[in-house]
Amino acid sequence: MEKKRTTPEFITQLEPNEIFVFGSNLQGMHGGGAALVAYRKFGAILGQGVGLQGQSYGIPTMQGGVETIRPYVDDFIRFAKEHPELTFLVTRIGCGIAGFRDSDISSLFAAAHTVDNIILPPGW
Repeated sequence: MEKKRTTPEFITQLEPNEIFVFGSNLQGMHGGGAALVAYRKFGAILGQGVGLQGQSYGIPTMQGGVETIRPYVDDFIRFAKEHPELTFLVTRIGCGIAGFRDSDISSLFAAAHTVDNIILPPGW
């Protein structure tokens, strides 16, 4: 059985077809963690907290509990399916500044396991 690729712990560069998926806030402040990396390196736009921006894709994680994140993850998975020409490298969204555990967030990505162009962190 072939093992599926996983997202590296630190992403410092992307291929032209790769998208850095990061945890954001709804205001799009991008002030720390992976959001700051997305802003400084991969085209995240200040003031835009959701969706594709440059070579990055924001998923809000700072607005409440896990269930408030689910609709954004579902939208992301749908978007990735609609764009098979892109490869989405998902960071450990919500597991840094937002304070969630990997087990809290990884379950939201269950449907992503069957989407070939979504690469998840190890253990997700």
